[in-house]
Amino acid sequence: MLDEGQKLTQIIDLGLEIAQFKDADVVLEKILTLARQFVNAEAGSIYIREDNRLKFSYTQNDVFQKKLSPGKKLLYSTFSIPVNNESVAGHVAASGRMLNIPDVYNMPCDAPCLFDKGYDEISGYRTRSVLTFPLITHRGGVIGVLQLINAMDGQGTIRPFAKEDEPFVMHFANNAAIALERAQMTRAIILRVIKMAELRDPKETGPHVNRVASYAVEIYEAWATRCGVSAEEIQRNKDMLRMGAMLHDVGKVAISDTILKKPARLDPDEYAIMKQHTYLGARLFSDVCTDFDEVASIIALNHHERWDGNGYPGHINPLSGKCIPGYEDAQGSVRGKKAEEIPPFGRIVAIADVYDALCSRRAYKEPWDESAVLENLRSEAGKQFDAEMIEAFFSCLDVIHNISKKYPDH
Repeated sequence: MLDEGQKLTQIIDLGLEIAQFKDADVVLEKILTLARQFVNAEAGSIYIREDNRLKFSYTQNDVFQKKLSPGKKLLYSTFSIPVNNESVAGHVAASGRMLNIPDVYNMPCDAPCLFDKGYDEISGYRTRSVLTFPLITHRGGVIGVLQLINAMDGQGTIRPFAKEDEPFVMHFANNAAIALERAQMTRAIILRVIKMAELRDPKETGPHVNRVASYAVEIYEAWATRCGVSAEEIQRNKDMLRMGAMLHDVGKVAISDTILKKPARLDPDEYAIMKQHTYLGARLFSDVCTDFDEVASIIALNHHERWDGNGYPGHINPLSGKCIPGYEDAQGSVRGKKAEEIPPFGRIVAIADVYDALCSRRAYKEPWDESAVLENLRSEAGKQFDAEMIEAFFSCLDVIHNISKKYPDH
């Protein structure tokens, strides 16, 4: 057992660990993982406040996770509940106060809220002890709710959450709220840039970039795990990859409306101009100040390269748009990057982007049937795409489907 000083040190360290991450989805995952570890909770969820409702945004459950095959992820649907006393999380969001309930099935008659047994009845799970904290920003507003479920003792028996842990978790929740607010601000800025691009290119929408970025993260995690990359490095790379992937087509803001909004396929000359969006996008991040700048530049420049070397823009200098000396082909043109000359993040986003494009409606086409999309991806393994990354894509296809439901087109 840790004494109070050791617990405080641990909580401070956990707060510093959260502060390292910048993407909202990665921050949610990290907040819940670390909070559960601190109090040894069997499960937990995070709700994000949107006006007067709470959106069920992230969850973990060891009982269900153990039933899955190794490497598989727990799938869940997002929903929202009102901020009121009809639920534990809703009450905590409304009151701004922590709630520690030893057994939600035996709440006193004067309890300030209700417990909805519906989830337990549907899933077959049994919720007992619940520790729920508001995530309060420095301005005093509730940005979300952190709910920890079923504290476990050393023998794996469910017990109430310890009263003495409450101030430590509250301290953690305050740091988590700051990290989450900062991550949401970063996400909002990126989405505003996307909205600017959407004014130029109707295909470049918030749902599209969120799907592509989320697909890319899942493909990367599956691929990197198979390659033996450490969990710590995977977590850091997921953080940068998701934000960078959202901006994969940001260079289209520099392309003419007559090309971007043409309601038909482009002719060869127009297509040549459209290809410029890769290095024009990379150019936006040429003054590299952070890891994010570097990742965003890499993705923008390389997400249309092909494994067989027939992609674009090839070996060019993004600042000049000209071929790097020594990389001309037999005709004197820029040679396309081939195989592992293409950075991994570029190869991953290529798969995510093509999958989403084929599954989506465009001005010049209807969405493909998914069986045709998947057959196309399989047939292009080793040609357009890295075959190992295609394997990783198919290994997490259930998660890909879940993501597509999370970010539907309007």
